[in-house]
Amino acid sequence: MSDGWNESAEAWIADQQNGGDFSRRYVLDAPMMERVRARKCTRALDVGCGEGRFCRMMQEAGVPIVGIDPTEALIAEARRLDPKGDYRIGRAEQLDFPDSSFDLAVCYLTLIDMPDLAAAIAEMTRVLAPGGRLLIANLTGLNTASTAPNGGWLREPNGERRFCIDHYMDERASWAEWHGIRIRNWHRPLSRYMQLLLGQGLELRHFSEPESTSGDPAKDDLHRRVPLFLIMEWEKPCA
Repeated sequence: MSDGWNESAEAWIADQQNGGDFSRRYVLDAPMMERVRARKCTRALDVGCGEGRFCRMMQEAGVPIVGIDPTEALIAEARRLDPKGDYRIGRAEQLDFPDSSFDLAVCYLTLIDMPDLAAAIAEMTRVLAPGGRLLIANLTGLNTASTAPNGGWLREPNGERRFCIDHYMDERASWAEWHGIRIRNWHRPLSRYMQLLLGQGLELRHFSEPESTSGDPAKDDLHRRVPLFLIMEWEKPCA
């Protein structure tokens, strides 16, 4: 069964032009790059790099990076936009790299695309060198468990807006659609992620729920009312 990425690649590329979508530009880019710059990195891996947007940002910051993605059209676009970059077809669940190859692995809104999350986390841990870090930006479980069609928000008869979720503890796949894109995403409770990451012996070094900084009061307020994204940084122990 298709996950929608091959069919949605052209629409995705169009949607990411002009600096990326709202959530990346105004919620996640700045705190993610802050974490990247906080440590000197000699070789990084972007797991699910798409058309290479965040790889290019990291390279501009002086970070040598390899980008992998299973969607051929997205890798082709990444190579077109960045001919000198290192972009490869690959899946998180079976990384084609030796043990301890990287001191940073990045998952920028890609864990939600992975059906075999346990295998992906195990593989990313394997290719991290001792002392290396796994940097994750992900949708919160509140976001992926939302039930209202308008991004989880429902307007009541009195005009008040309420955010609706249900079946939070039930891991499941669903289809997300916007701007001509239709892809399969996975909802998982936060405990599922934490159990798998802790189960690999990783140690949590950073956790945040970033807010929107767009300057649009209405949009920024919605991100304050319900945290839609989270950032985690996990370290592979040296012992």
